[in-house]
Amino acid sequence: MPTNYFLALMALSIISHFFIPLGKLLYYPVTYAGYLLLITGITLNLWTDRLFKENETTVKPHLEPAAFITSGPFRVSRHPMYLGMALVLLGVAVIHGTIISFLYPVIFVMLMEALFIPVEETNLTRLFGKDYLDYQKKVRKWA
Repeated sequence: MPTNYFLALMALSIISHFFIPLGKLLYYPVTYAGYLLLITGITLNLWTDRLFKENETTVKPHLEPAAFITSGPFRVSRHPMYLGMALVLLGVAVIHGTIISFLYPVIFVMLMEALFIPVEETNLTRLFGKDYLDYQKKVRKWA
């Protein structure tokens, strides 16, 4: 599950920041911008999760969705939940300011691109056909 990868990378980010402090890239007060990214990511995830529940569809990428959502954050990103998680990881990296912390949001995006997004988009195309293909043309994958 994407959440498991997110949580593992979050833990690694925090642990490696303290145990492998490979130089600082960002310093106070710039690091405060990380809190804005963190809050934005959390808000995006909560909003997206609420939309999944309201539309009675699953957030689990390996299950078949019951609905095709194009409202809210789905107007600007086909994968707003992954975007939210990436923003949280990026926010933590900015707060820490250490070089190694910036590795984890990149790894997260690469994992989502390799393991989950292709499966989800294949399923959505199979289930919703032309509507989903048109949506893909209008809305970017990440933002």
